[in-house]
Amino acid sequence: MSTTAVLSPADLLAHWQGHRKLTRRVIEAFPEESLLTFSIGGMRPFAALATELTVIAAPMVREIVSGEGTPYSENVPKSKAEVLANWDAATAELDAWFAKVPPAKFEETLTVFGQYTGPVWSHFFYAIDNEVHHRAQGYVYLRALGIEPPPFWER
Repeated sequence: MSTTAVLSPADLLAHWQGHRKLTRRVIEAFPEESLLTFSIGGMRPFAALATELTVIAAPMVREIVSGEGTPYSENVPKSKAEVLANWDAATAELDAWFAKVPPAKFEETLTVFGQYTGPVWSHFFYAIDNEVHHRAQGYVYLRALGIEPPPFWER
């Protein structure tokens, strides 16, 4: 039986990078001190959430391609400039590694970060879903701070 792909790998990456561009704009919307410290209800500050996203996306794709895992480490930056620099570096790394994923690999079942097992395509969707979830927390923070967040549909 033949199947038709709904998305090409290039389409999926473009979709993912659209989310990353929007999340970057959310980071930019925060005043520096609030980015690093503001929290509601015991949730982590947005700098910590953004850091989690940088240590998941590109390292996960690198592991899928190379088979070599990266120890998970969230060293939260001490400035907004550093958060943005890390974000940009991770975005470029994501592009580079994603280009090396052969289409047939999407259907393989792999374990990433030593604990999450599933088809490769599901790992990509997990990373995107996780980013959307944390970006929504950023929207709540921005609104609580009286700052209008960027429109979510402008990716």
